[in-house]
Amino acid sequence: MTTTQARHDDHSHDHGHPHPHPHHHGHDDDFDWAAMADLLELEGETHSPYVRQALAELGDLSPRRILDIGSGPGVAACRMASVFPGAEVTAVDGTPELLARAAERAERLGVRLRTQAAEFPAGLAGLGPADLVWTAQVVHHVGDQQGALDQLAGLLAPGGVLAVVEGGLPPRWLPRDLGFGRPGLQERLDVAMADRFSRMRAELPGAVPVVESWSGMLRAAGLTGVRSKTFLVDHPAPQADGPEQPVRLSARRSLERCRDTLADLLDDVDLTTLDRLLDPADPEGVDRRPDVFLLTAKTVHFGTAA
Repeated sequence: MTTTQARHDDHSHDHGHPHPHPHHHGHDDDFDWAAMADLLELEGETHSPYVRQALAELGDLSPRRILDIGSGPGVAACRMASVFPGAEVTAVDGTPELLARAAERAERLGVRLRTQAAEFPAGLAGLGPADLVWTAQVVHHVGDQQGALDQLAGLLAPGGVLAVVEGGLPPRWLPRDLGFGRPGLQERLDVAMADRFSRMRAELPGAVPVVESWSGMLRAAGLTGVRSKTFLVDHPAPQADGPEQPVRLSARRSLERCRDTLADLLDDVDLTTLDRLLDPADPEGVDRRPDVFLLTAKTVHFGTAA
């Protein structure tokens, strides 16, 4: 599995909120990598405040070398390059098209960024040592999650920190009662997503059951000083008008994914509600209604190499 392949199937949120792109093997000439990068950048930017907050938790760590494993188009990697301008920051991903987007982003922002094509977890050997290894929502797409964490920990220099983004809370974009359909749509989408996620995990090659205590798994990987912290991402209503406004667009893309991937798990009433939310001409759709927001939480687990 490539690093980006993992990210294709699960967007930013754990427990099965899917990535907007199909499970992809190799480089299909028909696959729209530009559209994929656009969506990954949109998500990275709307969620980006938590990255700076998480980096502030590193205290007096002054990393000389940083690896972002599963970087996608480089939103977090560029943020790290900005926060640590003296460090060598490398965006690592399995998809050259996304690494090219990361390089373009770094040039546009005026930060220093290296890129490295490597599959996850098979291509990690030789990437270390690093003072900070960051990886977000990638590990849970590997059959042997503990084995993947062991490999990530092996990239650390003595005293280096591994930061793993997993868990948190699924996002909310809309009020419980929309004024049409049955109240509680997003809660039912969560249930359907969780079911899909469990099936995905069970079907992964070499899937190994494990208690998903991320702090416990980091300790099992030999790391010390293990701790976790959750960061709120809050873009309250009202948001600016217009379908291209980032929070509205994020809500649209996420609901489109739900409509595409969960049709067999939802009843006709909820499918009709989704169709109305996604209708650009409907004043109660996500492009136009005044109560669209984004609220989610991202959990980062930290561990230090001896």
